[in-house]
Amino acid sequence: MKRAFLAYMGICLGSLTACGQTEPGKAAGPSPGYTRLLQTLYRNTVPTVMPAALAKELRQPADVLLLDSRTPVEYKVSHLRGARFVHYDSIATEKFEGVDRSRPVVVYCSVGYRSERLGERLHALGFKQVRNLYGGLFEWVNEGYPVYNAQGPTKNVHPYSLLWSPWLKQGNKVYK
Repeated sequence: MKRAFLAYMGICLGSLTACGQTEPGKAAGPSPGYTRLLQTLYRNTVPTVMPAALAKELRQPADVLLLDSRTPVEYKVSHLRGARFVHYDSIATEKFEGVDRSRPVVVYCSVGYRSERLGERLHALGFKQVRNLYGGLFEWVNEGYPVYNAQGPTKNVHPYSLLWSPWLKQGNKVYK
């Protein structure tokens, strides 16, 4: 799968509009190219929630637990407001003691691959209401929703790597 993915990325990086990237002025939502990429990455083991639906849900008084499954550097650059950091490398051993298993949980990472692994772990631990943010933090930002760091709102986003950075269309790409 890695080889096919890298070949796909090479084609997309060579011609973004040929891979279905959204042109200025087109409707919000994942581009066809990004949707195809996510289809190759997701196992569909965790239900997804679209950024617009999550944003609407977060505007209501709710008890949704947001879990960010990226690296410390990525989280420090920006994250969803109120998100709890869960280092991706510790997912296999994390027990989430003291967290109500019936509480609604939304997991996310840059694009949704790592967070889907976290969602699988949460299901194995008995969590009942786990969803994965479709398209991850990239799609959240691409659709114009805010992110935060320790100082407050920010436009900065860690694009994970140069390979993944073309999928982040909004915000300031910061590699710290």
